[in-house]
Amino acid sequence: MQNLIEAFVLGIVEGLTEFLPVSSTGHLLLLGHFLGFESNGKTFEVLIQLGAILAILLVYFRRLLDIALRLPSDPAARRFVIGVLVAFLPAAIIGALLHGFIKGVLFNPLIVCCALIAGGLVLLVVDELELQEKYTDATAFTLPMYLKIGFFQCLAMIPGVSRSGATIVGAMLLGASKRAAAEFSFFLAMPTMAGAFAYDLLKSYKDLTFNDSMLIVIGFVAAFFSALIVVRSFLDFVSKRGFAVFAWWRIIVGLVGLAGLWIVG
Repeated sequence: MQNLIEAFVLGIVEGLTEFLPVSSTGHLLLLGHFLGFESNGKTFEVLIQLGAILAILLVYFRRLLDIALRLPSDPAARRFVIGVLVAFLPAAIIGALLHGFIKGVLFNPLIVCCALIAGGLVLLVVDELELQEKYTDATAFTLPMYLKIGFFQCLAMIPGVSRSGATIVGAMLLGASKRAAAEFSFFLAMPTMAGAFAYDLLKSYKDLTFNDSMLIVIGFVAAFFSALIVVRSFLDFVSKRGFAVFAWWRIIVGLVGLAGLWIVG
């Protein structure tokens, strides 16, 4: 029963943090560490992301459908789809090559804490920079810009860096407005998270027990509903207030995590 409750709590945390620049994986690893929650090969933390994926697909369904319907006749729609695939490519290749190293070595609470703090400091600096906003529409970046954002996303293979944080910072440094940068992180999340889910499931499905599957289902459902809340409100929030609150949250969580590791191990 305790494991079921922990899976539910971790699912809520996944959904609330997946699309914020605070690192959902980092939060799950830290919380799981201090709760004593151990998943089979760290698979739970990856597979419950499907809930967050479905949440963003639901929120963006009409827009995605519109883009799909325009593909045969609209060059802009085709360029955007190609752009998302181009941005996804670096993470797909590097993630597949380093999958074992990432889960075996980098999924470490100490690394997570340091990455949270460092990423928070970076986010504070970028949020205060007077950057020129060349792009206010996430679907209208250039193809080279999409590729560069894709390489920024690869930094998030270090747990605690944050996939959305890396893509948002990269897009802003390349000329995107805060809202456009955040929105593109949503679009890029779809193939990236779906790819990570499929790859991890393919690698680990034979080792999953019935109990593992139950925990993943509970975490998935919790992640879906909590992610809906974030996706519907995040863009308006960052457009008005920026990313400072998330930067400070990262720093505080990282420092508290370090203190916890020092005190209880």
